[in-house]
Amino acid sequence: MRINRLALAAGVALALVSSAAFAADKVTVAVTSIVEHPALNAARDGVKKALEDAGYKEGDNLTFQFETAQGNPATAAQIAQKYVGENPNVIVPIATPSAQAVVAATQDIPVVFTAVTDPVSAQLIKDPAHPGGNVTGVADMSPVADHLKLIKQIVPTVKKVGVPYNPGETNSVVLLTALKKAAPDYGIEIVEAPATKSSDVQAAAQSLIGKADVIYVPTDNTIVSALEAVIGVGADNKLPVFSGDTNSVERGTIASVGFDYFEVGRQTGEAVVRVLKGEKPGDIPVKNAVGTDLFVNTKAAASMGVTIPQDLIAKAKKVIQ
Repeated sequence: MRINRLALAAGVALALVSSAAFAADKVTVAVTSIVEHPALNAARDGVKKALEDAGYKEGDNLTFQFETAQGNPATAAQIAQKYVGENPNVIVPIATPSAQAVVAATQDIPVVFTAVTDPVSAQLIKDPAHPGGNVTGVADMSPVADHLKLIKQIVPTVKKVGVPYNPGETNSVVLLTALKKAAPDYGIEIVEAPATKSSDVQAAAQSLIGKADVIYVPTDNTIVSALEAVIGVGADNKLPVFSGDTNSVERGTIASVGFDYFEVGRQTGEAVVRVLKGEKPGDIPVKNAVGTDLFVNTKAAASMGVTIPQDLIAKAKKVIQ
């Protein structure tokens, strides 16, 4: 009887040790985005896939949280504060406004951002090669010169490109500056159309009628979240609409050269895994997203009164018809 009690005690002790070991291995990754749209959702899914590939399974050894701010910076700050209070292993903010909110909320919890145009201008880090502190991530500065070249190839007569953007998004201001710098090389003038919230996007697009030859939608979260409003203005007024991300081509813009945001998210997730395995975020250099996928939408082009050259269609990774 005494031996059985000892065996039972030993078994209980072993079970407690095993349970503690499992608990120690379980991690929490808290993800937040400024708004939900296909590109940012793809980045989120890419993060999750990289975690799965590294052996972190949701419901097993991974708690994967996600909240969106629905385009509201104040809500982004609230989500950041909530996450900090919960003390996850890593916070992954998607897009510049959410990244700024999270970085402002903690100097201790590891932060791995993604889909941030210019992390230095956004004051997330000072040096991409040596970010320091608790922050690293993946940047997605758009190849704006390639976009202007593409617009010129499809609409050779273009002189003025209208750009709806949210002046409250640091990433958008950076992109607008880059566009203005590159535009003269293509004989193009940039026409601004500010929109500070999603409900203003349609009016901003309409303000470009008669003032611009085409509309270019940058990777601005406010504008992309209301993309259909811009596309509607383009189709109704034979005003060609181009975009800074390829996901938007699938939604109805004419063309773009850009990144696969699932891959951007996967690259981000790889950095998250490195942090979970013990590396300090500040020791991991910030990566720039790679990839120059060409997407074209021949149906959208026809609805807006333009024809995409056959040589571009032949080069495209994806053709939406």
